[in-house]
Amino acid sequence: MMGEENRVRLRRTNSTSRAEDIVTEDAKVRKSQPDKPIHSPRDSLISWGSNFNNFEGMVNWAFLLLAIGGIRLFLENLNKYGIRVNPTVLITSFISQVTDENASFISLYLLLYTNVPILLILLVEKLIAKDIIAWRFGCFIHMTNLLLMLLIPILVINVRSENIGVAAATLVTGIYSVLFLKMWSYVQVNHWCRCSITILGQKRARHTSIYRQASIIMDKNLFKASSPKSLAEVKETSSKPVESSMSESSGVKPVTWPDNLSLGDIYYFWFAPTLCYELNFPRAARVRKLFLIRRALEVIIGFNVSIAVVQQYIIPSVVNSLVPFASMDVGLATERLLKLALPNHILWLIWFYLLFHSFLNTIGEILQFADRDFYHDWWNANNIAKFWSTWNLPVHRWCVRHLYKPLLHAGCSKTTGMLVVFFTSAFFHEYLISVPLRVFKVWAFLGMMVQAPLFPFTRFIQKNIGPRMGNIMVWVSLILGQPLAVMMYYHDFVVEHFGRDLIQSYGQLSSFNSSKSFLV
Repeated sequence: MMGEENRVRLRRTNSTSRAEDIVTEDAKVRKSQPDKPIHSPRDSLISWGSNFNNFEGMVNWAFLLLAIGGIRLFLENLNKYGIRVNPTVLITSFISQVTDENASFISLYLLLYTNVPILLILLVEKLIAKDIIAWRFGCFIHMTNLLLMLLIPILVINVRSENIGVAAATLVTGIYSVLFLKMWSYVQVNHWCRCSITILGQKRARHTSIYRQASIIMDKNLFKASSPKSLAEVKETSSKPVESSMSESSGVKPVTWPDNLSLGDIYYFWFAPTLCYELNFPRAARVRKLFLIRRALEVIIGFNVSIAVVQQYIIPSVVNSLVPFASMDVGLATERLLKLALPNHILWLIWFYLLFHSFLNTIGEILQFADRDFYHDWWNANNIAKFWSTWNLPVHRWCVRHLYKPLLHAGCSKTTGMLVVFFTSAFFHEYLISVPLRVFKVWAFLGMMVQAPLFPFTRFIQKNIGPRMGNIMVWVSLILGQPLAVMMYYHDFVVEHFGRDLIQSYGQLSSFNSSKSFLV
């Protein structure tokens, strides 16, 4: 017992080291001196070793300097160009288009045509569900239909370019891109449901058996039944209790495949603020009228503010950057780039809030769509990968669900899956810019593909220098990358459609104002 007590006693140590004892003893001796000492070993406040982290006053100072700089740029722009904001430009342009005897309304016809591929996909899915056509033939029709969704805007915009402006063409290509992603998800999810029914119910011989089997499956958890035997057990013993329990708990009977193949279901998905299809979307209990009015007002006000920023700041900066950019005057082109960076970034932030918060919440509230998780805190992203996975959640979830995970399931590596996702994203970025401008370059495509090698680079910065420097790198890429792309595409647009000889002319606001009808 004594030996054990001694062993336990030997484990006990003092809470301070010998060096700390010496410092403490020295401090006591110095305080006892009659010279009233006030000094002690301390680091300067903003040194790394001081552990000081309250910089609220410096943040306020930085915001004040930013505000003063913004006011100066505003006054400089106002004195140089005057008031260029014209909130009625879109209305007057639309009225002139409607009252024009030779108006062809190409963009309106293209928007109405979106109903054709939607109805065709629904028809094919119903025919496949009833075994009227085989899945392989239906898949061929689906792939052809999806391909035409992307090709039709390209053909129409290029053939009838004199009847459709850049703004209308941008709207059309954006809607057709969303339609492509939504219908891809719709087809793939219905295929997953068919495969689940086939696995549970063995092989099906007639379409009636499919409907009978599908009626048994009440939710996604039942899709994971391990054998056909479990399906029979569910059919014999659990069908009615499941239905009654679910109806008692939720009050609404969940939709099962193939009952989801209806006009109401596919059109609800078409207008819902999501790209990923589900048979049973989460629904809100009611429409919050005050919330809806707020979001709708934000959409209206934000849209007009964005037009004002484009008219007052971005157009003059872009036009004035054309000549130095074409002549490769590095110093002047860099100055124009930095001058364009601030209003361009403000416009990007406005459109982020306008689209992902105001507009999508407005649509979600009208449709009582309960999942409003459209973005996360991308502004705190410490690397590029974190940014791309948090700022646009509808697209991110579509890529993960319909591209990345199926590729991994097919045996591809994670690197291959990531490259395919970035290739797809790069394609749509280029599609949304090149098709409306009718300038088929690869700047947006390359800009997106360059993001892939930036993943390990920004992670290296985050790990070795610190998260704050990683966040700064993310912001630098956002602030400087976009205005550079804007300048490059405007230069190529002028060269492609007006000729290199007119660069000097289109580098002046007077020439741009006299020919800006092509924008609407």
